[in-house]
Amino acid sequence: MTTAEAEPHAYPFNTHQGLQLAEEYERVRAQPGLLRVQLAYGEPAWLVTRYADARLVLGDQRFSRAAGAAHDEPRQSEGRRDSGILSMDPPDHTRLRSLVAKAFTVRQVEKLRPRVKELTAGLLDELEAAGPPADLVDRFALPLPVAVICHMLGVPTADRPRFRVWSDDALSTSSLTAAEFEASREELRAYMGELIAAHRADPQDDLMTALIEARDGRDRLSELELVDLCVAILVAGHETTASQIPNFVLTLLDHPDQLARLREDPGLVPGAVEELLRFVPLGSGAGQPRYATEDIEVGGTLVRAGAPVLVAVGAANRDALRFGGPGVLDISREDNKHLGFGHGVHHCLGAPLARLELQEALAALLTRFPGLRLAGDVTWKSEMLVRGPRVMPVEW
Repeated sequence: MTTAEAEPHAYPFNTHQGLQLAEEYERVRAQPGLLRVQLAYGEPAWLVTRYADARLVLGDQRFSRAAGAAHDEPRQSEGRRDSGILSMDPPDHTRLRSLVAKAFTVRQVEKLRPRVKELTAGLLDELEAAGPPADLVDRFALPLPVAVICHMLGVPTADRPRFRVWSDDALSTSSLTAAEFEASREELRAYMGELIAAHRADPQDDLMTALIEARDGRDRLSELELVDLCVAILVAGHETTASQIPNFVLTLLDHPDQLARLREDPGLVPGAVEELLRFVPLGSGAGQPRYATEDIEVGGTLVRAGAPVLVAVGAANRDALRFGGPGVLDISREDNKHLGFGHGVHHCLGAPLARLELQEALAALLTRFPGLRLAGDVTWKSEMLVRGPRVMPVEW
């Protein structure tokens, strides 16, 4: 069993240009034990790259997110993301999650499908009217999930230019100092506080009003928890989907055989979305470290109590011990229990909504524009926790 804390390797491995999974992951996964890594900020950590190890660390409550508050957490940015539901353990995490879980059940989300279809069609009408070349990100991939989450939460869609900057800052890696990161976070909190005050004065049939009632009437969460929960829903509710729509399109264009199958049989779209979630490594690197609360063996390494562990989901989703032909995109893959939405208590709350949006976006794009293709160079996001095009010109 490995216990020695060797000189850590610089991390992350992925680059922001493109969606490839860095070759280093393959080499690390093939070696016994865990790799010791060092991010730009914070203390060294153990890196998990294998599927079974990832499920253990994400699912076992002997690994804590909340414990990171007492440590210099491994991170890519100088600023610390140390508040909100993603940094909590049960029972606090359970208390907050239960307040919003009903809004994101498969049954509740399915009620949104007609609205998402309508939004998708309208955005594609505008895209087509603008004429090729058109930016798939700004005209379609970004406004679709923004409109949906704003509708659910009760945030004015017209405010997108305002909260877009704050959302980028929240997911930034090295472009902000700690002071700048904190200032941006406080601006976003102040904005959300204004919206909460407006909802208190004029309640609506939306998620924000329901959370305010849980705060004011049942004392289920503090005012700061209310603000940060609304912020988390707004940012997480659109950012990853807005990145994955163009990521999925690019990946399919790079795999014309799979794209042709999907065009011939639109019934394959739900399975294709799951396979693309497995295949596309969204993150620039592993984040949200878990701290061992006792000595635990993980993949042949003894992780001591108080040590942080990072889970590389993109690498775990390419583990040959779990997936046959892991480096092959197969939209008809069965038993696809990928970790694209995480695992355990922090499994993505909005997974049903993201699935619905990705399914409708992909199906509508392929139906409306069977000849969809790139019309120029892609401009990639840089210094962000998630990877994807910032600008993606397309034609049809």
